[in-house]
Amino acid sequence: MTQLQQSQPATYQGQFGEFTINQSDRTGVIIYRTGLMVAALSFAVGSALVLLNNDLTVVKSLTPLYACFSLALGVSLLTIHIYMAPLHRLLQVFWAIGSLAAFVLALLNSEPLAATVYTQPVTLLGVGFTFVALTGIYFKEAFCFNRFETKLLTPIVPSLLLGHLVGVLPTEWERVLLGLWAVLFVVFALRKTVQEIPADIGDKSVFAYLKGQLSARA
Repeated sequence: MTQLQQSQPATYQGQFGEFTINQSDRTGVIIYRTGLMVAALSFAVGSALVLLNNDLTVVKSLTPLYACFSLALGVSLLTIHIYMAPLHRLLQVFWAIGSLAAFVLALLNSEPLAATVYTQPVTLLGVGFTFVALTGIYFKEAFCFNRFETKLLTPIVPSLLLGHLVGVLPTEWERVLLGLWAVLFVVFALRKTVQEIPADIGDKSVFAYLKGQLSARA
């Protein structure tokens, strides 16, 4: 809690010089982590409804949950710190493509979005871009912080989605992978809440250096 309450700028030594972390930086991290938590809880609730309830009527409730998940993920992608700006923008573009595809499918189909995606796997070629962006976050967190849950999530997500797309996964395996995904996503979001805030901000001197290099080329 002291990190959340801290308002005085702090100076650190980075790879390319000193940099300062201020309250705006900390607020950005809090927003990033809040987005992850909302996305994780929305995804977990939706997954639990699918896995624990055989009543097909629950499928209708998945659309607002998915909308909440997608919007929260978009907020996290807006505030995440990634040194490679082109990669950051690419993940945002992937999210936008997936979100637009989901919106169009929900608008044009009379059946719930989840039912459409499940019964017509080819729709994952559009909606799936959202999960490519999410996997990018998992990969970034695994690479930067060596988190066991994101190391598992990075292959689980594409395995489940691609497996369903090409029809090679038995239903029971899909259920197992979905359950693991939901649980590990919540674990990931919870662990982020207790991580030191400066770790998610990173070395701001690197951002400044890369920005300077880009300006020099221009």
